[in-house]
Amino acid sequence: MSRAFTREDDSDGGLNDIGERPVSRHRNLVTREGLQKIDAELATLHERLARAEAASDRQDIALVARDLRYWTARRETAEVSVPEAGSTVVRFGMTVTIENEDGKRNVWKIVGEDEADAAHGMISHVSPMAQALFGKAVGDLVTVGDHEWEIVELKAGA
Repeated sequence: MSRAFTREDDSDGGLNDIGERPVSRHRNLVTREGLQKIDAELATLHERLARAEAASDRQDIALVARDLRYWTARRETAEVSVPEAGSTVVRFGMTVTIENEDGKRNVWKIVGEDEADAAHGMISHVSPMAQALFGKAVGDLVTVGDHEWEIVELKAGA
C-alpha cells in the first residue's frame, strides 16, 4: 500500500495543530484596569496549568501553555496610559459621549485591544472610531463610515 494512504503517527494527539495566538503589531496600551485583567488572566492560567499537569491532560497543558505565552507577551509589553484629568481633547483611557444628527448618543471608553468590549461601551484605541476621535474636543465632528457624530462630553478616567 502506498504511504500516502496510511495514517500519520497521531501520538501527539493533534497538539502540533494548536497554533499560536496572534499578537497585535500595535502598541500595547492598557488602562490600569486592563493591566489588572492581564494579571488576573495570568494567575488563572497558572492555576489551570497546575491542574492540567496534575491530571496529565496533554491537550489542556498545550492550550494553557499557548495562552500563557500570549498573555505573558502582552504583560511584558503593556504600557499603562492614564489621561490627564484636565485634558480637553480625546486621549487614550477617556470616556467620550458622541451624538449623531438624530440625537442618538453613544458612550465609548477608549481602551487597550485586549480590554475592548463594544457591548459594554469599550472600544480599542486602534478602532476606526477611536482613531477618528483622538485629538478632538467637545463640539468637534467626526465621521466614521457614513455617519457623522458630534463630541458632546469628555471624561478622563471614567
